Amino acid sequence: MRKHILLTGARGAGKSTLIRRLCAEAELPVYGFVTKREEADETGFHPIYIHPAWEEASMHRHTRENLVGTCNQKIHNVCPVVFDALGVRYLAAARPGGLIVMDELGFMEAKAEVFKQAVLHALGGDIPVLAAVKDRRDVPFLNAVCSAPKAALYTVTSENREALFAELLPIVKAWRGE
Repeated sequence: MRKHILLTGARGAGKSTLIRRLCAEAELPVYGFVTKREEADETGFHPIYIHPAWEEASMHRHTRENLVGTCNQKIHNVCPVVFDALGVRYLAAARPGGLIVMDELGFMEAKAEVFKQAVLHALGGDIPVLAAVKDRRDVPFLNAVCSAPKAALYTVTSENREALFAELLPIVKAWRGE
């Protein structure tokens, strides 16, 4: 059986919600990161921040230090150094007996070489990974993530997300030794 779960699907399909539900059922220490796209500012750009996955959303702060980039429909301004610093730190915090969350992996990480290596290292490891992966087959990094030998890829849709939760729940419970 493959050890890691990768979720892909359209924006709004429920990948992040499914991750949160599965984490709650796992009852394991959570490591890794979450990224959050905020509402557009006055210039029309959406800021995107990275946070530790173990931190409650109410504790999230939006600072220059955790701003991974901004985007609108056509332009993406990326800060790869933030992925390479904070993203790597959040992944490196993982300990056996826990769970690594990566929500979400996308194309903005293209120039964050240290971060990309940390992600692939985690996917080659034995600490379970639960990740949302942007559905972009034109991004070599995401193709490498999706083809990780220890990972199984599932597509989330609004129609299948409840059935997928039921399908993945036994895998998650096995992570905690049930």
